[in-house]
Amino acid sequence: MSKAFAVSMIVGVVVIGASVPASASTGKGNLFHDGAVVGTVVVPVGIPGQGTDPLYSVTNGAAGQLGIAGVAPGDGPYHGGAWQVFSVTFGAGVTPYVLTSDEAVMAAQQTGDVTVTRTAAADFRCPVTA
Repeated sequence: MSKAFAVSMIVGVVVIGASVPASASTGKGNLFHDGAVVGTVVVPVGIPGQGTDPLYSVTNGAAGQLGIAGVAPGDGPYHGGAWQVFSVTFGAGVTPYVLTSDEAVMAAQQTGDVTVTRTAAADFRCPVTA
């Protein structure tokens, strides 16, 4: 995977859901975690193949879809946002819907609505501010 694609994946996961005006100078973004929106500090550093905290990037999701953090501070084995990136893609003929937790991703995978693919080259570090 090219470095440009990995960077675009990081930006797509973290920045697309940012709730700040485009004209603002920010370093923050948003993710879903266990059904809630959590903040992130957008200072991504690539760590290809070294992520430990699952992060799901929906490639063709519904409007309002954010990246999905599998863990966050105070919940499970959080490692400071060392994201292990997985691409989530809704299948042909499936109308995309918003996924807001890793449990929702796994349920959608079980029913065949989505495929989940490990994207190790896109792993990065970016902390959650919860």
